Amino acid sequence: MTILQFAHDILKCGAPDDKVAAAFALAHAYEHDLKIAPLTKPLDDTPQRPENPVMVPPHKVKRRRLGTEKGRIALLHAVAHIEFNAIDLAADMIARFSYDPRLKPKDQKQFIADWVKVCAEEAKHFKMIRSHLQKLGSDYGEHPAHGGLWAAAVHTKHDIAARLAIAPMVLEARGLDVTPNMIEKLKQAGDDESAQILQIIYDEEIGHVKIGSDWFHYIAAQDNQPPKAYFRALVREFFRGRVKPPFNIPARTLAGLQKDYYLGLEDIDLE
Repeated sequence: MTILQFAHDILKCGAPDDKVAAAFALAHAYEHDLKIAPLTKPLDDTPQRPENPVMVPPHKVKRRRLGTEKGRIALLHAVAHIEFNAIDLAADMIARFSYDPRLKPKDQKQFIADWVKVCAEEAKHFKMIRSHLQKLGSDYGEHPAHGGLWAAAVHTKHDIAARLAIAPMVLEARGLDVTPNMIEKLKQAGDDESAQILQIIYDEEIGHVKIGSDWFHYIAAQDNQPPKAYFRALVREFFRGRVKPPFNIPARTLAGLQKDYYLGLEDIDLE
């Protein structure tokens, strides 16, 4: 087994418990300095998934009203689904792009180390959220969800620059915008435990977005592209949706996203 094979195993796990265990196994293997070698088989476009949740178009996912326990459970389920997909996104980053020709051999190990860290933390996030859902009498899979996050991965499967621009720098950065308000509403509803879990996720997601931003700037340099213009061009080409305000500018700045990268994109129809 090599590090890339461990990452591939995550993508082949459909059951939530198995995927989490595989993510932790990847981190353990990396700590023990397992060898790095390319995969011998091509990756599938889509990872294995459990039978539930039922997948629906994004507009079919109901809005969550956080004043009720039912609404809070629906919110936590939505966050769990994001974190479940984020495990696969990090694993796919390792398995698909660790041998990208734009990564210098001397930098490959740091690239893998960064995404192993992200993968393990996403698995931790999912496990926390799922455990809390179970305490509330629910579980992951009991509410509909949509596949927008993984659809973005498929759109960017051939280009590491596009993957870095869209997944961490647009989609995960959106989490930095909306999570503080969710935390505040959960506190107002007296649900401090859910709020504390989302606070942990929020704090660590800043680091995840920064890892994506740092590697995007690295790849932009390899491509001899000015990073801001390159980012905006990739968003226009590969993103399906709308770059939605309002933006959490302080958190985005901590994550390495300067506001002139994304301000203005919210007025453009990217469908």
